Amino acid sequence: MNDLEEARRDIDRIDKEMARLFQERMGAAKKVALYKKKTGMPIFDAAREDAILARGAERVEDDALRGYYKNYLHAVMDISKAYQARLIDGMHVAFSGVPGAFAEIAAKRIFPQGSPVGFRNFEEAYRAVEEGRCDAAVLPLENSTNGDVGTVMDLAFFGSLAINGIYDIQVEQNLLAKKEATLSDIKTVISHPQALGQSAGFIKEKGFMTREVENTALAAKMVAESGDKSLAALGSTEAAANYGLQVLCPHVHDKGGNTTRFAVFAPTPKASGAEDRQFVMVFTVKNEAGALAKAVSAIGTHGFNLRAIKSRPTKKLTWEYYFFCEGEGVIHSPEGEEMLLKLKENCNDLKVVGAFERESVL
Repeated sequence: MNDLEEARRDIDRIDKEMARLFQERMGAAKKVALYKKKTGMPIFDAAREDAILARGAERVEDDALRGYYKNYLHAVMDISKAYQARLIDGMHVAFSGVPGAFAEIAAKRIFPQGSPVGFRNFEEAYRAVEEGRCDAAVLPLENSTNGDVGTVMDLAFFGSLAINGIYDIQVEQNLLAKKEATLSDIKTVISHPQALGQSAGFIKEKGFMTREVENTALAAKMVAESGDKSLAALGSTEAAANYGLQVLCPHVHDKGGNTTRFAVFAPTPKASGAEDRQFVMVFTVKNEAGALAKAVSAIGTHGFNLRAIKSRPTKKLTWEYYFFCEGEGVIHSPEGEEMLLKLKENCNDLKVVGAFERESVL
């Protein structure tokens, strides 16, 4: 046997072993896909891929081959993602609104392989996941211009779903009108209260009257069906295209970089690890002097950074509030468990809604 024949025989043997290992790896990828579907996690995880590539490069001692091996790993991960997308295809993602709503845009960016399903309001979208009719819900938590979305915070407190990720998505409000309308025709602007708040300066400047509806895309649909040139909506360019409207004035929100934070709610909390350094929890405090101060102190004393704390009425008793907290630190750790035990001394209700690696920008 000459050298060429021997090399070819070695390649055949290695390829056979690689085929077996490939099937084994894709079996593991299938488990990952099913887990991601159950916990409402997206397929693509940039940090995870970067870590795999970095570790892979360290395994190859030959400098000349290291770059090729990274390319090989990158190709394998692309194949793995395509396989996972096929397995997850048909994942139903609930959002509040109709096609063209900013929440649908967010759902498509977070879950490009999923099927967005619109509901009339935040609560219906949330309940659809609780009842098993959808796999996850993408709901807004906060806007950089107009503040918190209290209804969604209430769902996090009273409901059973976990937050397995938070995503920052830039939102551009546009004035949408019928094709034949001019700016001088517009008298009334309709949209979701958040959108109207985000564009309050523009609305005041133009002297428009306003009317609230359940979401931005529904507002666009109502304008399209109204036959009224004096009616306009605030919404996305996607909503304009969906309902045959023109963008009469683009970017009418009051601040540049208008951003909404969307949370992914899922029935099952993701398994937390040392990389999950952000968390959301809710609690009520006992009706005792200094109870809230003691609770906040316990969080800091155990080395956790409280990024935000917001109060909301519990709607059970008059002037009773719960607190919605976002923090930094690995809450599912020995130190985190100690902190939670300390909190329970001063809290009546305490729930960790979710823990995740970081807030992502899409």
